[in-house]
Amino acid sequence: MGTVAGVGLAGLGLTDSNVFGENTLNGKKPVNQDPNVVRVGFIGVGGRGSGHVHDSITVGGVDVVSICDINQEAIDRVQSMVVKNGMKAPKAYTGSDHAFEEMLKNEILDAVIIATPWEWHVPMAIASMKSGVPYTGVEVSAANTLEECWDLVNVHEQTGNQVMIMENVCYRRDVMAILNMVRTNLFGELIHCRCGYEHDLRGVKFDMITNDLKIGKEAHSEAMWRGLHAVRRNGDLYPTHGLGPIGVYLDINRGNRFLTLSAMSTKSRGLKKFVDDHVSKDSSYHQLNFNLGDIVTSMIKCANGETIIVTHDTNLPRPYSLGFRVQGTNGLWKGEGGGDWQDTGEQIYVEGQSKPHTWDKAEEWLKKYDHQYWREKGEKATGSGHGGMDFIMLNDFFETVRHKRLVPLDAYDAAAWSAVSALSEMSVAKGGELVDFPDFTRGQWIKRHPGFALDVQFPTAPERDFINNLF
Repeated sequence: MGTVAGVGLAGLGLTDSNVFGENTLNGKKPVNQDPNVVRVGFIGVGGRGSGHVHDSITVGGVDVVSICDINQEAIDRVQSMVVKNGMKAPKAYTGSDHAFEEMLKNEILDAVIIATPWEWHVPMAIASMKSGVPYTGVEVSAANTLEECWDLVNVHEQTGNQVMIMENVCYRRDVMAILNMVRTNLFGELIHCRCGYEHDLRGVKFDMITNDLKIGKEAHSEAMWRGLHAVRRNGDLYPTHGLGPIGVYLDINRGNRFLTLSAMSTKSRGLKKFVDDHVSKDSSYHQLNFNLGDIVTSMIKCANGETIIVTHDTNLPRPYSLGFRVQGTNGLWKGEGGGDWQDTGEQIYVEGQSKPHTWDKAEEWLKKYDHQYWREKGEKATGSGHGGMDFIMLNDFFETVRHKRLVPLDAYDAAAWSAVSALSEMSVAKGGELVDFPDFTRGQWIKRHPGFALDVQFPTAPERDFINNLF
């Protein structure tokens, strides 16, 4: 075996046998398994997880072997969905928070997809890798603490089994078109980027029933756990939707890395006002103190000299945006909207091609640089989650599993992007003090080459010719 995208397997603590081996249970392999069909188990089949099941079936070539959830209603709904699509009902594991361990012990799986509350992501991903599942997909954010980030990396290296951070925004159509522009050097050498998660989540953090609010155990869905993070923590709790694409653009962990971070938080007023506006005056919820500042701003310095501003803004009324800006020596992209090509928030300026000092509407640029994944699969992705990007992401994941490749967004990416949460909390607590980023690759970032979503129709500039490194 040679290298993938110019990356030696041995240099990453991986070998041919443990990366590309087959999953077995007690030395037995699945009987009469079609090599083109991926046997998948899903841990967590609530709102997000059930969407993954639906879109996985749409992608095709997938056998939904088993599902796990503590909610019987969710189990019943997903089993019914699978059967209605002409497949055998998956075996269900439920009854306790640790039912997933029985699933991993009993089932022969090529891949597991985890879509559960944040605090379960790392324990479940570790259990999956240690059980012998070759590929584990984990929802975002992948980890909450630096210890959890290192756990993902260490267990991946110890077992040789892979974990992919399921960051769907990396697969958003406009984001992938911008990737082609970056790789063809349209914006020149990149200098500065901005991104964030700017999304009014007040109604998500609190479960509104009969014009009253619920949080914690007495609530439903994400309100059972997500709002509690705002009570206990103060930092960028959800960095990867914005930072994932920026990390890919800047070749983080593949010739570049995050070096340092400084974060500051505003005062906390949004959630308190939301409670005051929606809860009866005699409710004990008025006694809640929210630690999370309404807006958390982090600045990151990279090894190659770029800076990044990351914004977390989820407690105040506002339209949705990921606040993208990608700026280089020859121009920039500004993506303030939600990804629609006709969204007025999408603007591009390229020196020598745009009218001086005047923004171009992004639509024609995005069409010109449309990524191969969307050119080939965009029509089939229609109707899938988040405007089709969930389909594109899952298709890439299952193709990786089917052909036994290295995952495109790996344990090192999961650790580096997710570490912003813990590091921002540390920095905020110290008044914005600069904190160092761990090097989760242990120096290998210098030798690794970019390999995410290569598009042969858009070859790179000579200094970034990693397509030639691959082929």
